[in-house]
Amino acid sequence: MAAWGGFEALLPSMRACEPVTSAATLELAAALKREVPARTAAQVAAILGAHAGPGAPVPSARTLQRHFARLELNTRPDGLPPKAFGRFEAAAANDRWTGDALHGPVVAGRKTFLFAFVDDHSRALVGYRWGHSEDTVRLEAALRAGLASRGIPKVVYLDNGSAMVSSQLLRALAVLGIKLTHSKPGQPAGRGKIERLFRTVREQFLVELAAPGALGAVSDLARLNELFAAWVETVYHQRVHSETGHKPLERFLAAGPPTLPAPHLLREAFLWSHTRRVTKTATLSLHGNTYEVDAALVGRQVEVVFDPFDLTTLHVRYQGRAMGTAVPHRIGRHVHPDARPDLAPPPAAPTGIDYLGLVATQHHARLAARINYTDLPTDPDTGQVPAPDPAEQPRTTHPPAPAQGQVPEQIPGQLDLTDLIDQGHDTPDAAGRPR
Repeated sequence: MAAWGGFEALLPSMRACEPVTSAATLELAAALKREVPARTAAQVAAILGAHAGPGAPVPSARTLQRHFARLELNTRPDGLPPKAFGRFEAAAANDRWTGDALHGPVVAGRKTFLFAFVDDHSRALVGYRWGHSEDTVRLEAALRAGLASRGIPKVVYLDNGSAMVSSQLLRALAVLGIKLTHSKPGQPAGRGKIERLFRTVREQFLVELAAPGALGAVSDLARLNELFAAWVETVYHQRVHSETGHKPLERFLAAGPPTLPAPHLLREAFLWSHTRRVTKTATLSLHGNTYEVDAALVGRQVEVVFDPFDLTTLHVRYQGRAMGTAVPHRIGRHVHPDARPDLAPPPAAPTGIDYLGLVATQHHARLAARINYTDLPTDPDTGQVPAPDPAEQPRTTHPPAPAQGQVPEQIPGQLDLTDLIDQGHDTPDAAGRPR
């Protein structure tokens, strides 16, 4: 029996091969990478080729990439090591709300958007609303519903969209004492929970809207919001969350029901405001409307607070003090231009009057009143139409038939001018005046 080498003979042999690229070239490549960490392996290979001259052997980019990996030189373009993101979770309910917008299906011929806020601790969907616009009005509607039913959070975390950086939203959060933070552009750290929630909405709610016959039941925006609210409260809030191990609504209410804001404070928070200067005539203007204010405010800069859906009532404030209500002088716009409603006004009810049909009926009635000699009775003896009495013969004269190739002067079915004269439209009366 042949001798064998034991267990060591079963181990794979270590590959020992000399690199084809010289050590000096590899050291130079590493020095070039350390000099400018943003240089790629392909860029370093190009620099080596230019330095060595034409015809000199140059390592490939893949060779340099493996060499940089062995030396741990493959870092970020700024030369810093990769940044680590820890897992964050708020310690209690209403410590932090994260909000964002989701693009939804087309309903009633218009695209829809979902504004939603998720509680970071419980993953409960605290505020939500579908709308036809991705603007501040729809964002505030979702936030206001959440505040009225789930309480006031300490922090609201949003991205940098135009609706989420508006001055009106900043005023609402300031009135309620809520801190607003924004994610850094290009660094969506901390937004994973709302993105995971939107994924659930797509996979469990929107997918059912795409089923055959489902969109027929969603005829308008109100129906979409009704179905979504039913899914959130009946399905999403009652399922155990895979991350927390608890039902979202159950974990949100574990410490007791939240304290809700007072109705007057909530209304004050979502009023809009603008700054205007009072003219010498004790008036101010807002989006084309003119209002009269107290004469003591002439020349001063005041704050006007109003409901964006009702520009007829403006409350004037100066240095934080209430200065009464502005008196409307000229109102041309009743709604703020940025407060576009979701629902279009209903179409006007049809009257059922066909004007062109009535005109056509009158036209055919006039044509039927003309004398047609071919329909007159014939003489039974001679078989010919008897000659009309000259005294009763109408004065209507018709132009002769056009010769071949000649265009007729009158459109078929069109009344001749002499017909109108015959019917007495232009004949003078006894006093010489046109009838």
